[in-house]
Amino acid sequence: MTRLILTKCLSLIVSLLAASLIIFFVVEIIPGDPAAFMLGLNASPETITALQQQLGLNGDPLTRYFEWVLGMLRGDFGTSYTYRVPVAELVLDRLEVSLPLALYALVLTALIAFPVGMLAAVWRGRVADYGIMGLTQLGIAVPNFWFAMILVLIFAVGLGWFSAGGFTGWDQGILSGLKSLTLPAIALAVTQASILARIMRSSLIETLGQDYIRTARAKGLSERTTLIRHALRNALIPVMTIIGLQFSFLLAGAIIIENVFFLPGLGRLIFQGITQRDLIVVESVVMILVFAVILVNFLVDVAYAAIDPRLRTR
Repeated sequence: MTRLILTKCLSLIVSLLAASLIIFFVVEIIPGDPAAFMLGLNASPETITALQQQLGLNGDPLTRYFEWVLGMLRGDFGTSYTYRVPVAELVLDRLEVSLPLALYALVLTALIAFPVGMLAAVWRGRVADYGIMGLTQLGIAVPNFWFAMILVLIFAVGLGWFSAGGFTGWDQGILSGLKSLTLPAIALAVTQASILARIMRSSLIETLGQDYIRTARAKGLSERTTLIRHALRNALIPVMTIIGLQFSFLLAGAIIIENVFFLPGLGRLIFQGITQRDLIVVESVVMILVFAVILVNFLVDVAYAAIDPRLRTR
């Protein structure tokens, strides 16, 4: 187990270094000068050059890369060109929205997908199974931003149960904050729950066909006990992979939903950084999100070994 963790840690470090190189140099080659963008079309070349020097944009790219990486290791992600505040401060403010939204959506995803996938596996080949698979296929096919707008029309405009957008803030109370995130979380969870339910069904059907499951049934165990005690644990291994990937997507890929509901999250911050040519914000926030994705995958791999002892010796 220790060897597995050390190997995964080394892989994590190498992945982060490779990601930092790709992110920095890809963002650097995007057309457009941040200084010229900030000063406008009528700015003189001398003024643009002076601002470039002030922002540190006129240095050697490789030197700037190492300064950026070393700064992140110290917890210094630089200063936003547009807002003139530390990027870390911007990220922490936006994480107060994006992280709870991702966790909320992930909880809803699991609460929907696990029982639905289990029922579809138990009722395999029946009308109920076909109905569940049809609904999950529809959930995958429908764009989440379209579903988000439908939720707004029904529950915000029509019934008035929720606000159409915006975030009240956690200082107004946890229930108020969660209420602001409920419609966005549902819009994000529907597609992810549909995917996870199908994975859960396939994995559970495969597990229920194993010899040890037939042996458990032959010993007189009930179908419920066989399913929960013996089949479910092994069926969760591929499901956990999807959950890890889904959390990463929900944290980093909610940019459209955040814009539909006017939520001040990380996705919207990246969108604003791109449109304003705020390179340091884009680079740092994307790097933080990449780190989150890699870290989640690392934790999923470790969880594999905790669930399946056979993986500890690999």
